[in-house]
Amino acid sequence: MTTTAPLYGWYGDDFTGATDTLAVLAQAGLRSMLFMGVPSAEALAAAGPLDAVGIAGAARAMPPEAMRAEMSAVGRFFEKLAPPVLHYKVCSTFDSAPHVGNIACGIQTLHPFVSNRWVPIVGGQPSLGRYCAFSNLFAAAGTGGAVHRIDRHPTMRQHPVTPMGEADLRLHLARQGLDGITALHYPLYDSPDALYAALEALLAHGAASHAMAPTLLDLTTPGQLATVGRLLWQQSQHARLLAVGSSAVAQALVAHWGKPASTAAAPLAPADGPVLAWAGSLSPLTAAQVQAATAYHRIAVDAQRLCSDTAYAQGLQDAICAGLQSGQNVLAFTGPTDGAPLAAAASSTDVAQASAHLIARVVQARAERGAPLRRIGIAGGDTSSHAVQALQLWGLSYKTTVCPGVTLSSAQSADPSRHGLELMLKGGQMGGTDLFERLLGTA
Repeated sequence: MTTTAPLYGWYGDDFTGATDTLAVLAQAGLRSMLFMGVPSAEALAAAGPLDAVGIAGAARAMPPEAMRAEMSAVGRFFEKLAPPVLHYKVCSTFDSAPHVGNIACGIQTLHPFVSNRWVPIVGGQPSLGRYCAFSNLFAAAGTGGAVHRIDRHPTMRQHPVTPMGEADLRLHLARQGLDGITALHYPLYDSPDALYAALEALLAHGAASHAMAPTLLDLTTPGQLATVGRLLWQQSQHARLLAVGSSAVAQALVAHWGKPASTAAAPLAPADGPVLAWAGSLSPLTAAQVQAATAYHRIAVDAQRLCSDTAYAQGLQDAICAGLQSGQNVLAFTGPTDGAPLAAAASSTDVAQASAHLIARVVQARAERGAPLRRIGIAGGDTSSHAVQALQLWGLSYKTTVCPGVTLSSAQSADPSRHGLELMLKGGQMGGTDLFERLLGTA
């Protein structure tokens, strides 16, 4: 275990978002490592001195009981590590529901492991086209797309698992069981004295009960990040703090510390050998990215057969390996590219797990041929999470940024053929249409 407490700890409720926070912190010059689960003392020692320690999880796709089991272990770890700020990193669109990815459940599980009553919930991330004004969340449709209130967003309002039917995040989280949510709206940010007085008044209310005090913070412009960060950091110096939100929590603290992007993202070098990409996301944006990936040999995957037919899965593995062996970049995809609903009856979890195991088998097959893959891209939060686990990686460090919200990480593994593997993990809503082309490093 590290001898001094890091400045920052974070738990990502999926792997793709956890790497985005990793990028923010690493670009600010903080020594950062993202672990694939609660790290052992040996893994912490192998990582060396760290300013920021992250744990990638899968709570976003879990029911509450499973969330509590996973996140209690995370909380105990960070209680011992004792960073001033523990960040519960959730998706920037806050899509969640009482029965799956319940953010209120996550807050209630982690909060006993810090000592500050106040729980700030940062509601926007302007760098990704996410804006929170008067507690209502707005999001762009794709990179640079039109901005919609989240309950009218063309994708998020009809998300297949966690559709967003409420834009006021106070109401959205209250429906998941988070009581007593207050708010500090952005007009207050223009007057620090008024902002601090408003916070003190909120904290004074109910102080005798020692109850948790969740407060939603607006975020509409990059210029507000330092104000939010100052508020978080000042409170964390009184008592260790649980902060909730997207990577904007890290951005806010970095802005307050005066360290924004002190380490510029390195240009993405051309890949060393053929690239394997897998698109497991069903979002319209990922479908457009697959269609635009003309530099790849594209293979459509029957998701139902992948889960149920071992001969089909083996044939698919052979086809992918043959393409890579011939020097082609290969992109396999399980979702439709025409916006149509997925026809397969397999559950999304089953498809993600089957996809992850196939990716791991391809990686192993290439290593056994003496030509290990050096760069992989995966689209889809569940697929990314399962793939990292199937690859048996113990950590990820920051390599560079492919585009806003999409990070290229360097894998940490006990297996020499996988150590240093460049890995891009991205959610369905992230990246421009040329993302897979960018991954090649030739754009």
